[in-house]
Amino acid sequence: MATKQPEDRSYFILPDLGEGVAEAELIKWRVSEGETVKEHQTLAEMETDKALVEVPSPWSGTISQLHGEVGEIILVGSKLVSYGDAALVDSQSATPAATEEDDGDAGTVVGNVSESLSVPAGFRRDTSVATALESSKALATPAVRRIARELKVDINSVNASGRGGRVTASDVHAHAQPPAVSPPAPAHEIQPASVAEEVPLATRVTTPIEGVSERIPFRGVRRKIAQALHHSVQTTVHFTVVDEADVTELDRRRGGFEEILGRRMSMLPFIMSAVCEALKQHPSINSTVDDFVEEIQVRSVFNIGCAVDTDHGLMVPVVRNADQLSVVQLGEQIVELARGCRDRSIDRERLSGGTFTISNVGSYGGMFATPIINYPEVAILAVGRAKERVLTRDGAFYAGKVLPLSMSCDHRVIDGAEGARFLNTLVGLLEAPAKFLPTV
Repeated sequence: MATKQPEDRSYFILPDLGEGVAEAELIKWRVSEGETVKEHQTLAEMETDKALVEVPSPWSGTISQLHGEVGEIILVGSKLVSYGDAALVDSQSATPAATEEDDGDAGTVVGNVSESLSVPAGFRRDTSVATALESSKALATPAVRRIARELKVDINSVNASGRGGRVTASDVHAHAQPPAVSPPAPAHEIQPASVAEEVPLATRVTTPIEGVSERIPFRGVRRKIAQALHHSVQTTVHFTVVDEADVTELDRRRGGFEEILGRRMSMLPFIMSAVCEALKQHPSINSTVDDFVEEIQVRSVFNIGCAVDTDHGLMVPVVRNADQLSVVQLGEQIVELARGCRDRSIDRERLSGGTFTISNVGSYGGMFATPIINYPEVAILAVGRAKERVLTRDGAFYAGKVLPLSMSCDHRVIDGAEGARFLNTLVGLLEAPAKFLPTV
């Protein structure tokens, strides 16, 4: 039976809110100083790069101090709240006995005390406590423990580099296979600027600027988007190819689906289905790049991201295994994901792992575009607004619908000819929907 050791409950630090998250913006306090809270009661609402997260109290107690103002960026590992009536508590007497198989993950976000955890100031470290700390389990989040299990790594033997002696995902990977140098952070996990650079814009501007009606802090989703886009532009070599598709027949078939379902369907799920078929014929387009090991990773799964415009900024949820879904199922998932993005209820896991992205700029009136690649993917398709136009076929005129298409590619991976061939294949599918759609 595992021995639980005393833990410092006089304060609670902001834990990992998701793999790679180094900071979060304080959106709202759900408690106030002097208030007595219960275990698991929500302390605050925090906004990471793309998710709104409720942070629960790891134990019961009275709040003595709130560390942070609404709108402030708080680093993971920084104090979030202090408790006035809890110091060092013997967790063995406060909680039921646990077995060796108990990770300490159930219902908690802080894990157990690690051997590198420092003793709080003012607390006398006697022999019994020293012995307890030396034999303690690693301090890690459930997600990090899961990674350790998957890599068959004993998490208690991993050297911790996180604040307060916490084991991070990077520590686990380094223990499993020590890298020569530290890898660069993925685009959606770009590390924040140094604390010294985190100076409010208003304090840095010394010269009055004429005509400024409002100052909006560059934070939250929009700040992360800016970091990701900047990283993409600085890393990849963009080029864009454009074409048009006669989607007259596809639009007619869409109408047939709408009649059967009794509701409207957008063009996006039909385009997504055609994109999956085209990617199977051009596998190099369905790739991601690992610049750390200088490797192109051709993917066998088709996880298609779809850009969603929200009040908080652009978000890109991912439809996983899109090639295995019907257009009706794709439409339902797209609606569900868009709703989750707009009300901030979407899981962080559904905002990553894409292999190709579609941006429907036409829903807002645009035609052609030069979209920026969602790194580490190697291509992105922008879909314009379909417009009626007089077309010709076999020497005869007819009224049809034309869909503008713009695709940006990473020239390091995709040659211009291959990008054009992919777009040509996609146009062929959209103009002959019987190749990928059932008869309605």
